[in-house]
Amino acid sequence: MAERDILRIARETMVDSQIRPNHVNDSRVIAAMRALPREDFAPAGSLAYADADIRLGQGRFMPSPMLAARLAQAVLAGPHAHVLVAGANTGYLAAVLALCGAAVVALEDTPGLISPALSRLAPAVQQAVGPLAAGWPAGGPYDAILLEGAAPEIPAAFAAQLEPGGRVIAILAEGAERGGIGRAVTAVPSAGRFAALPLFDCTARIIPALQPAPAFSF
Repeated sequence: MAERDILRIARETMVDSQIRPNHVNDSRVIAAMRALPREDFAPAGSLAYADADIRLGQGRFMPSPMLAARLAQAVLAGPHAHVLVAGANTGYLAAVLALCGAAVVALEDTPGLISPALSRLAPAVQQAVGPLAAGWPAGGPYDAILLEGAAPEIPAAFAAQLEPGGRVIAILAEGAERGGIGRAVTAVPSAGRFAALPLFDCTARIIPALQPAPAFSF
């Protein structure tokens, strides 16, 4: 059997065993993840279709297929015509959203982390490099901002980059850098803060650039 056929079967198995049984019922997400070769976005030699995060180096991780699917579904549950993916890592989830019909900006703070596959498989996605906590105001305003990875809090700069009624989808976590349990939320700006509604619990790691500086102790 040719390698491409083996990978196609692995992709179908991923969708049928990891995605569909785990509260993912958006047909756009399911179709996009059936079509998109996840292995093209993963480091060579990694298990692209395993039910696990993929280590990318420098403290960064590509989310597991199930988490990627549930985050995409959360974005698509509301207005999603224009989406910023902050911390897009290799670009897989940005590509999934683009295949679902969103206009996507993929923001990274690490040059070279986004895979060349993003330009090839989702050429309409705009790629940007800059500090993740600052967002990307040049591409806004956005209907949704997805923070792809955990953070102790939602960056304040995101509020000004949302359309009226826009939302942030993020994973809020304490100790998530150790693979701890976080909580995916949908949040809207409210009185200078974010009002967050819990979506689901998940395992995620804090994005290093969003890790709070250690406090001094005496």
